[in-house]
Amino acid sequence: MVMFSLVAAHTWLDLETVAQLASGASEVSETLSSDTVSGVVSLSTCNRLELYAEAGHVDVEQAADEILHAIAHSADLSYDDVAAAFRLHRNDVAVRHLFEVSSGLKSAVVGEREIAGQVRRALADAREAGHSTGSLTKLFESASRTAKDIGARTALGSTGRSIVSVALELATELRAGTSIVGARRFWEDANILMVGTGAYAGTTLAQLEARGARNVAVHSSSGRAEEFVADRGGWAMALGGADVEGAFAEADVLIGVSGGERTVSANQLAELREGTHDRLTVLDLALTHDFDPAIGDLPAVDLITLESVKMAAPSEQQASITQAQQLVDSAVDEYLTAKRERNATDAIVTLRSHTMAALEEEMQRVRDRHGCTAAAEEVQLSMRRMVRQMLHEPTVRARQAAANGTLEEYEAALETVFGINVDESSNQRKNGRLKSVVDEFDATSVRQRTA
Repeated sequence: MVMFSLVAAHTWLDLETVAQLASGASEVSETLSSDTVSGVVSLSTCNRLELYAEAGHVDVEQAADEILHAIAHSADLSYDDVAAAFRLHRNDVAVRHLFEVSSGLKSAVVGEREIAGQVRRALADAREAGHSTGSLTKLFESASRTAKDIGARTALGSTGRSIVSVALELATELRAGTSIVGARRFWEDANILMVGTGAYAGTTLAQLEARGARNVAVHSSSGRAEEFVADRGGWAMALGGADVEGAFAEADVLIGVSGGERTVSANQLAELREGTHDRLTVLDLALTHDFDPAIGDLPAVDLITLESVKMAAPSEQQASITQAQQLVDSAVDEYLTAKRERNATDAIVTLRSHTMAALEEEMQRVRDRHGCTAAAEEVQLSMRRMVRQMLHEPTVRARQAAANGTLEEYEAALETVFGINVDESSNQRKNGRLKSVVDEFDATSVRQRTA
């Protein structure tokens, strides 16, 4: 089966478009035919939507097309607009892209560590829903290990750069300038209301605590605020009901991290803060916007969005990026080599299974005609020896094809000459239908060599 990915990212799309696509991709896995797409893992972050899949019994283009149609239907967008937003990567290119993404090399904030956790959660969600495959699981686990390795062995991201940290640094500069003492005092004295417990909520709360914030309230329309706060030390305050309106009015900083369907409009915020003339800084870190962008036009309101973060994101030192890229290159090569070796083994075992089945059928005719005589055993031994010799060169060629990247041609030749489909036979072996033939052949060969 052929692996591929569909990628829509901040590097060529605005974040509004990414958000629309993400809303349409949330339930796509449930609607796909297993004959077309055998497995799919969806990675959705604040600045990208990526779907990694394996084509079933169709070609990659048809499988990708079904996914694009499903997203277009779910997001209520035209197919042409959706198709234009995504880029299609196949096989090795898709593998390399995921390794780079999970390592933070493709992030708006290069080297950010949050993406690694999002990659792990994407796989966990797909496995829980039964949408992953063995190959996709190996791919995502390998990419996650590489990201962890880069975090431990390079300076990339070691300064704690992330979407959240850059946003908070922008807020600090707006409210306290470049003064270290002034920044500490601002966060210690500021009244902060965090709306939501979404993807960036935990990181945001931890970084507020690190900056010395003391007066932090958390509100969640889903009712999770109290549990969320308790799980993180209980130093912040969980708010609900009428208390939330008062917190909006008194806030010096509002942070949106819910990513839900509710959006605070400019009129609503103006009403909530009626009579208040204090300066307000709003950080909207939700992909789908917790705050209407129009609030940035209100008097004494500073608005920081994901687009603001993207433009202000610092460039890491080139030496660290180069080192990380070298680690990715090495990890990708190792992964692809192991994958080719697994595929070569599948082809070899498939050919052996086919040949042994034919041999066993012929030997059964000999036994039926001559019984279990010494002559029959001698014929069987001779035929097995001949088959082993015949399979030696095809086995060597299979490993050579895997090494030089022409295994697909080798598999095509098997299908042309013998009518063998490696993918189908591999699936049958996993179900135990062919394994007994090969095991019996191996066991008999060992007995005869040691007799």
